[in-house]
Amino acid sequence: MEQEDLAMDILELEFMRRFIRLCSDGWAQGWHERNGGNLSYRLKSEEAEVCKPFFDASRDWVPLNIQLNALAGEHFLVTGSGKYFRNVELCPASNIGIVEISSSGDAYRIVWGLRNGAAPTSELPTHLMSHAVRKAATEGANRVIYHAHPSAVIAMTYILPLTAGDFSRALWRSATECVMVFPRGVGVVPWMMPGGAEIAKATGELMRTYSAAVWAQHGLFCSGANFDECFGLMHTIEKAADIYLRVLSAGQPILQTVTDDKLRAIAREFGAELNEELL
Repeated sequence: MEQEDLAMDILELEFMRRFIRLCSDGWAQGWHERNGGNLSYRLKSEEAEVCKPFFDASRDWVPLNIQLNALAGEHFLVTGSGKYFRNVELCPASNIGIVEISSSGDAYRIVWGLRNGAAPTSELPTHLMSHAVRKAATEGANRVIYHAHPSAVIAMTYILPLTAGDFSRALWRSATECVMVFPRGVGVVPWMMPGGAEIAKATGELMRTYSAAVWAQHGLFCSGANFDECFGLMHTIEKAADIYLRVLSAGQPILQTVTDDKLRAIAREFGAELNEELL
């Protein structure tokens, strides 16, 4: 089979089409200025098996500088370093790729895509560490990690204390649906240098409790079992943040809000496990 035919076939796979669609949807929301943001998906074993005819195992292994035994032998579809989300749909093989984690859990190699010397996202350590944590926390259910730069969430990090309680309460009270979508709340990482081991560890630690973590003055990390769930979480948090800022900008006293007791009532009604520690 010709290489062009192989590339065409792999792009028709369901997980590949949904990955590309999320990239396009995130760009349309305005969350990915220039080459901002990144996305990763942990392939199911049957998906990796179907993709094997398209893999090139000749590329070199690259040290991860972190030990991830829980992800040994796994495959991830990831966006590329310095790549623009707006270009993923135009030329997927140049802007995204599949990486394989070594059997020892301490290195990766590119087995598909990321052509012409491209590399995986610079946030790969954070993605992989978060994948490992969410895989354990959800008994393997979570497969998507998504990082974007939504404006309203970033703006909140300039005016609120950088605590899970302050952010979660502000978001929960801004829109009724929030308690149903992220009942555990959101974690918050103070400003750190992106792309390094320190921020990867800090984010991974929060992901043990939360499905989303705010990066101060930077953006938002979300996780989910599938692309719709993960994108929906990002979208819900950003919309609630926008409502919160609109209320503040009105310059009027707040006359009513969703109280703690109302938040509890919502959780009971919809069977959500509300994180009482944040009330």
